[in-house]
Amino acid sequence: MAIGSAALILILSVYNGFDRIIRENISDLSPDILVTPAQGKYLVPEGTAFEALLEDSRILQISSVLEEEVLLSYGGRQELARAKGVDSVYEEESRLAEHTVEGTFSLHDGDLPQAAVGASLAYKMGIRPRFTDPLVLHYPRRGARIPLAGPVSALGSVKCAPACLFSINADIDEQLVIVPLEQMRTLLGLEDEVSGLELRVDGPVNKRLLRSLEELLGPGFRVQDRFQQNPTLYKMMRYEKLAIFLILLFVVIIIATNILGSLSMLTIHKQEDMQTLRALGANEKTIRRIFIWEGSLISLCGLMAGLVAGIALVWVQQRFGIVKMPGGFFLQAYPVVLQAWDVIWVTAGVAAIGLAVSLLAAPGRKAKGADSSLRSE
Repeated sequence: MAIGSAALILILSVYNGFDRIIRENISDLSPDILVTPAQGKYLVPEGTAFEALLEDSRILQISSVLEEEVLLSYGGRQELARAKGVDSVYEEESRLAEHTVEGTFSLHDGDLPQAAVGASLAYKMGIRPRFTDPLVLHYPRRGARIPLAGPVSALGSVKCAPACLFSINADIDEQLVIVPLEQMRTLLGLEDEVSGLELRVDGPVNKRLLRSLEELLGPGFRVQDRFQQNPTLYKMMRYEKLAIFLILLFVVIIIATNILGSLSMLTIHKQEDMQTLRALGANEKTIRRIFIWEGSLISLCGLMAGLVAGIALVWVQQRFGIVKMPGGFFLQAYPVVLQAWDVIWVTAGVAAIGLAVSLLAAPGRKAKGADSSLRSE
């Protein structure tokens, strides 16, 4: 029971460590709050509501973004990608530079527009920041029909010089390219429209803040926090942790069968002692309670020893990083984060298993006739 409890604490803490890294990486790309149109693809950030948004003291930064699926071409290779046009505020305040693996994050070199490309997408297309070949973005011209020359001639295009490669996670690295906002507007044939506004706020995002922004902007806009922006990812991470907890708890159930077997053998071995207790006046409930308490105490002692060992090992790993990551990974040691709720759930789960095993192993109630015959003797 001690080993099972310690394993639960250790493995959940390692999962929390990787979970924190993923959330931090996503937070560097996803805004605290995203404002998008409730209907249609684009919005024009004008009017009294947006002026009030600019003056709101809770909002530290507002960036205009324009996203669309485009066709990329570079050095004779072509790939579909998600292009994101960003303004100068995003370029100055973004933490994407911390995730740059090659080159320097900058979307302008004087008057020359530049692009930041996901690492996996760049490797697939052979994009390197030091090369002179331009990265070309293609998108169908608005209102254009397919001409006799073929569909390619109906595509508009803009060119950007690859400035850097960045790495966030596998999905983002394979499909995202970031370019200046004016280049995206030129490509899509737009003037002042954007696909959304990214907000960075002072403090945590809560339901009250989201509600107040929804009331300020009106029903024509959708206000989303990070969870609502990436619902599939966050749900997957939550369900994965639940699955890990249940699998490890099942292992503890298998371990607890040792207690079940020991208590069952003890029940058989102590039949004469139980008869003596009955003769002294103990009822079946009292005798059953003795075995339940014994099994529960065994489980609780194992649980407490496992909690102490697990928490101590997590602290040692946090402090000294004894268990190293395999070579080539950007982390030197396995990340671990101990959460209070994990300790509570492990304690509740293991204690419940110990109690259930004790109840199963405790001797059952005897028939009333047997008890009365013993008393008459």
